[in-house]
Amino acid sequence: MYRLEGLTKRFGNLTAVAGFDLEVAPGERAAVIGPSGAGKTTLFRLLNLTLRPSGGRIWIGARDATVLHGRALREMRRRIGSVYQQHNLVPRLRAVHNVLAGRLGVWSALRAVASLVRPTDAEIAYRALEQVGIPEKLWARTDDLSGGQQQRVAIARVLVQNPDIILADEPVSSVDPSLANTILRLLLDLAAAGGKTLLVNLHTVDLALAYFPRVIGFREGRIHFDRTPAEVSEEMLAQLYAGESAAPPEELFHDRHRFLSGACRPLQA
Repeated sequence: MYRLEGLTKRFGNLTAVAGFDLEVAPGERAAVIGPSGAGKTTLFRLLNLTLRPSGGRIWIGARDATVLHGRALREMRRRIGSVYQQHNLVPRLRAVHNVLAGRLGVWSALRAVASLVRPTDAEIAYRALEQVGIPEKLWARTDDLSGGQQQRVAIARVLVQNPDIILADEPVSSVDPSLANTILRLLLDLAAAGGKTLLVNLHTVDLALAYFPRVIGFREGRIHFDRTPAEVSEEMLAQLYAGESAAPPEELFHDRHRFLSGACRPLQA
């Protein structure tokens, strides 16, 4: 689904993504981990085509996305759904409106404005909210929902978009641990059911090791390792997070031992 060749992104004198190659197969599910400032969010913005690379190529399927412009670029972006840490919802609108925003890429401007007055595809939004477990919130104001419910609305918006690829950038960093597990399971189940490629940017190592068959360590704009969870060693994690005061080694490795001992197992494909 993705083939990255020498991908590079610079902001002035700062190199955020430092030239690397990577392939992600259709339907694959992978987690990207690494310390704060590693360049993970910049990488995801390159992958969803909201940033253009300073160098290298991004192939999506058989097409070089780095040369697309105008309508061709908009059509390619429709194939990519993004879930963000801050949800990117309109607080004062109802859940139905925020979910149907997933259709903006195919609606005309007139239909988009008309939908704000009277949603014509409310049934589509209801089914999407049903899939994420909160159909009763269809007509609720978004700013009246809990943080976890708002994240589900954001996921429902991606379902309505129906992309080939789902990119989730720190989707569980603002929720409690039990809800983080629920949201990750939801994303994985939905991706598996629809045969979608799923890439998730995570700061919590134990979640990446527990739920994803492929874990990519990212540091200083480069791939530090690309392994299965069982192949990720404590030494690799220590090198990846060297100098990261927010994640001392004992916290990084505690749940890794649980995972390898069988106490915490990933979802099956």
